[in-house]
Amino acid sequence: MMSKNLFLKNFRLPNVFALLIIVFISCALLICINFFTIKILSANRAYVNGESHYSKGQKDASRHLITYLYTKEPNQWKLYTEELKVPQGDGIARRTLLAAGDNQVVRQGFTTGRNHKDDLDDLVWLFVNFKNISFLAKAIHEWEQGDNLIDELSVIATQINYKIEHGVLTAADQQKYLSQISDISDKLTINERNFSNTLGEGTRKIKSLLIITNIVFILIIILSVCSYYSIMVRRLLASKKETEIKNEDLIVVNRELDRFVYSASHDLRSPITSLKGLIEITQLEDDIDQIKDYLHLMHQSLAKQDQFINDIIDYSKNKRKQVIVEPVSLKELFDEAIAQLMHIENANKITFTQELQVDHIQSDGLRLKIIISNLISNAIKYADNSKEEMFIAIKTYIADGCHKIEIADNGIGINDEFKDFIFEMYFGTNKNKGSGLGLYIVKEAVEHIKGNISVCSESTIGTKFTVTIPNSNGI
Repeated sequence: MMSKNLFLKNFRLPNVFALLIIVFISCALLICINFFTIKILSANRAYVNGESHYSKGQKDASRHLITYLYTKEPNQWKLYTEELKVPQGDGIARRTLLAAGDNQVVRQGFTTGRNHKDDLDDLVWLFVNFKNISFLAKAIHEWEQGDNLIDELSVIATQINYKIEHGVLTAADQQKYLSQISDISDKLTINERNFSNTLGEGTRKIKSLLIITNIVFILIIILSVCSYYSIMVRRLLASKKETEIKNEDLIVVNRELDRFVYSASHDLRSPITSLKGLIEITQLEDDIDQIKDYLHLMHQSLAKQDQFINDIIDYSKNKRKQVIVEPVSLKELFDEAIAQLMHIENANKITFTQELQVDHIQSDGLRLKIIISNLISNAIKYADNSKEEMFIAIKTYIADGCHKIEIADNGIGINDEFKDFIFEMYFGTNKNKGSGLGLYIVKEAVEHIKGNISVCSESTIGTKFTVTIPNSNGI
């Protein structure tokens, strides 16, 4: 039973540690997911902000180029080239990242694109790690198309600058170039809008995923913590109940101890007092026959004290020794008990029969010995001398998956008013025949091996005790 409880205890402990590990892992994952999600959202924001600089630079460059087309002022050309560097810098960063080129070139390109220096790491990190993710891949594609249009605008600007510097620009050229610049600007506006919308859609998806993920992990943490506290509360309640049971057992033990000490002191002194009195009387007696009678009484007194001491020893063994399941031969226990009890008065006049359907079983040998010895001893002591034939019948068999031991006699029996008290400590119908501990010890021993005992008795007819012993898995 102790090994079974230890197994259950060891079985439950890992469950608690598993819950704590789940909570720890969930918290760690939640922190990591939130950290990287915030980092992704921050990088998205940086790209959206960079797109606004990209768009503004492109539009300002187109405006200065158109002004230069009609005014031919060199300052407008200079302003055009300055503004066009913004989308061109972002384009250099994109191409370098796709080619896994120098990180310094990438950072310089983003800086030229007027991106904030604190956003550069996030811009590079998001591109490198998520460029194949659907929303970012689509945004990069729009970015690439925009860079191609920027290159077309640069080619047109070069043509315009060449014709102005050589004085060959005509009104027809101005109209043609204006149309081309306007067409490129319109296409770039669409690309820039698609780029922002794609990143916005990705941000919303990430936000929704983050909310769902947070809810899932928070629920896992809550359920794990609730399960943990539920287990701990159950353990505390079980511990409290166990403590209460132990306290109750302790109260019972103390009560029994007080009663035991009182009765033991009386029962130990009584035979000694009787023996001293008989010795004093014997010393004054000259009649040999009378002396023999006194000696017989002395022997009975010593036998009673010896039986009481044996009962105390059995009581102590039953209380203190752990249950040890081992192979036990019932026939050997019966034969040994009968042989040791033949010194009891009238034992040699009793016929013993054994009908053993079961011999070898797995149980606690010490307690079975105590049970069998006490039951046979009682049957001998309370034999009915008035009957011509006295017998004690011993049977063993299997019923309902349990081992049964029956010890029946045709002795004096037990009156109905005593049947409910025979297993109590120091209860006896005839104190001269026993200490009153025998059946109490039997009851305790049977309970230790998780069995039970029943009695069927009629006054003057006889008594039958039935002991039910569970198999070894039940102990």
